[in-house]
Amino acid sequence: MGNRLLYHPDAVRRTFARMRKDLDGLRFQHLRELSDLRRELDQARADYADLRAAVLARHRCEAELADLRRRRALVEAWAGERDPAAPLQ
Repeated sequence: MGNRLLYHPDAVRRTFARMRKDLDGLRFQHLRELSDLRRELDQARADYADLRAAVLARHRCEAELADLRRRRALVEAWAGERDPAAPLQ
């Protein structure tokens, strides 16, 4: 049995060229999707940073408010007169 040609070399080249073109198209599509996902991730990170800053600012304000209320209670306590007969709290 001799070496029988199953496919013509030109047909093989065309097939490989078509496959290469398909792979290049898929690669471009994947790179575009990756770029879109990175942009979306960057936006989510920016949103997270903004939200985190707002939460930290709220926590600072709540701590400052608690401190002001404590100081007000101390000032009111110092300004008031205590009944010596009243039990200590």
